[in-house]
Amino acid sequence: MQTMSPIMAHDMLSPVRPALSPELMIRAYAAGIFPMSDGADHAGIFWVDPQRRGVFPLDGFHLSRSLKRRIARGGFEVTVNRDFPGVIAACADRPETWINADINATYLLLHTQGFAHSVEVWMDGALAGGIFGVVLGAAYFGESMFSRRTDGSKIALAHLVTRLRAGGFQLFDTQFTTEHLESLGAVEISRSEYRRQLQIAVTSPADFFAIDRAQALDLDLGA
Repeated sequence: MQTMSPIMAHDMLSPVRPALSPELMIRAYAAGIFPMSDGADHAGIFWVDPQRRGVFPLDGFHLSRSLKRRIARGGFEVTVNRDFPGVIAACADRPETWINADINATYLLLHTQGFAHSVEVWMDGALAGGIFGVVLGAAYFGESMFSRRTDGSKIALAHLVTRLRAGGFQLFDTQFTTEHLESLGAVEISRSEYRRQLQIAVTSPADFFAIDRAQALDLDLGA
């Protein structure tokens, strides 16, 4: 997840580039590359293929004691896809961002097509944190997250990991790692190992909404 400006392995610009589209984005993710720009006001887009890839092993997410206590204390609401545009806007609202207008618009189209999803955390009726990403098979490509209140993004991330586990996902791609992500369990793997895992994940089934169906069934059985 791109929460800071990383050091790029190399970009993949070609002299003549096709316009960014949902179809092109899906093909790129399936091939192991992703788009970035140099800023909100930059029209150019480049494609990134890191030599070392950040991933969250879904069985290795570290929930600290303080975060467990914060979640147990409550005082927040977690939703999915309630405000996808708001999550992207919040992720892009920082001094340095890789999300320009074309990338933003393409993610919105991917969302309407069912490929991109957001997790929102609400406190006192306002958006306090969130995360968004792209789903392809059993792979979840985490794009960015934000916090406006303490632990907002961590609560969203904890919910997302639970959701991915319940849905049978095999790969949670964070693109790069940071000290913050590593403290939560993210690790780096080689490009070749990433592509091996990616090929398996994108050709495997998963259900981003499995946890919601299970909860609905529990309610029906309890009624």
